[in-house]
Amino acid sequence: MRAVVQRVSEARVSVSARSVGEIGKGLLVFLGVGGDDNEGDADYLAEKIAGLRIFADDQDKMNRSAADLHAEVMVISQFTLYGDVRRGKRPSFSDAAPPESARALYEYFVRRLSALGVSKVATGEFQAMMDVSLVNAGPVTILLDSRKTF
Repeated sequence: MRAVVQRVSEARVSVSARSVGEIGKGLLVFLGVGGDDNEGDADYLAEKIAGLRIFADDQDKMNRSAADLHAEVMVISQFTLYGDVRRGKRPSFSDAAPPESARALYEYFVRRLSALGVSKVATGEFQAMMDVSLVNAGPVTILLDSRKTF
């Protein structure tokens, strides 16, 4: 399971010009589910993201997490995080999970974030063409992989 995590001051997602989710200060998580992923991968990333210390403390050091601050999190499903372009210029998505199992793990991941004390978890619409707008605060962007490949 892969995630691109961005610290944001706000984020919104819409489908066909209809707003489906928004958050204020918090984290925007683009989440990709791989074919070999399971609930253990989702648990690992949910715990890592909820506890990720990328918010400033009183000394302006990145020492506080989304859970510490009761910050909001938006999770957007993004199978393209498994796009492989090592051969040619058109991505192969053969390592991405099929939609049925990806949806189940995506929804499980969202529930785990809520259970870990994230005050609000917003989502996009699974398998939809979405427009995501955000204000990246910092900017701060972190790449995570449950198999620790990077």
